[in-house]
Amino acid sequence: MTTVFVAGATGRLGRLVVASLRRRDVQVRAMVRPGNTEGRRAFAHDPAIEIVEGDIRDSGDRLTRALEGVDVVVSTVFGDAEVIIDGQVDLLRAAEKAGVPRWIPSDFSLAMDRLDYGDNDLVDLRKKAGDLTRGSTVASTPILIGAFLEVLNEPWYNWIDWETGTFSYWGDGDQPVDFSTYADTAEWTAEAALDPSAAGRTVRVVGDVLTLKELHQAMERGSGRRLEVRRLGSTDELSAEIERLKKVATDPFEYLLLQYTWAMVTGKGKLDPLDNHRYPGVKPTSAEEFFRQATS
Repeated sequence: MTTVFVAGATGRLGRLVVASLRRRDVQVRAMVRPGNTEGRRAFAHDPAIEIVEGDIRDSGDRLTRALEGVDVVVSTVFGDAEVIIDGQVDLLRAAEKAGVPRWIPSDFSLAMDRLDYGDNDLVDLRKKAGDLTRGSTVASTPILIGAFLEVLNEPWYNWIDWETGTFSYWGDGDQPVDFSTYADTAEWTAEAALDPSAAGRTVRVVGDVLTLKELHQAMERGSGRRLEVRRLGSTDELSAEIERLKKVATDPFEYLLLQYTWAMVTGKGKLDPLDNHRYPGVKPTSAEEFFRQATS
């Protein structure tokens, strides 16, 4: 039986990845931080899920021992440079020592292979981790999925306000954008983990591709509600707003979300080519269906 090690197993995406792997009868080794009793309870019901206490930033041989006998490592961690860069590099080095053949890094984003350093601060962390682990004996399979619909639907993202009934966007609204859900991403991750041909290549998969004008229509059809459209400005004006905020922001997230938006509405973060056809068993959720479920 295949054994997959999941780092970040108790997180939003990690739990779904564990569940997707188990539906495929995969033995899972789930890393849980010491003292995380809730995480332990989440997996305790399934004897095919081995709980490993630790942290990807553990020093010494502890992490290497946790990876012995593993076929694929999946990282779903999220955080700052200490986690995304230092932690994932440590995880990969331990995987090398343990003889793990493949891993899936925690990329799960826009077309970061097309974005340049400086376009997005968080993507820069993932790109740096990729640079530091290039040439490893552990073959990498980055999975790129576009933008998470769940994130875009959050009020703090400032695109959709269900209370006021508004949808706000930058750009002309005609640039195709890639959208996916967490659940579908977990399914593709499980498929890629079990796909030997994915070793050493990037997997690009999306749930839906829509312009922002089409996304607006999908939101209205799915929710059954009317949303007033508010165009905030051109892509050049968006770039200027990002640069302005960089100079005055006390928290990087004041401009980070706009950096993601910029990558979407300029098309620089567009995924191409797509690999959905490689995994026909995954039937992704459309944007319209997502908003039907999210607003029901």
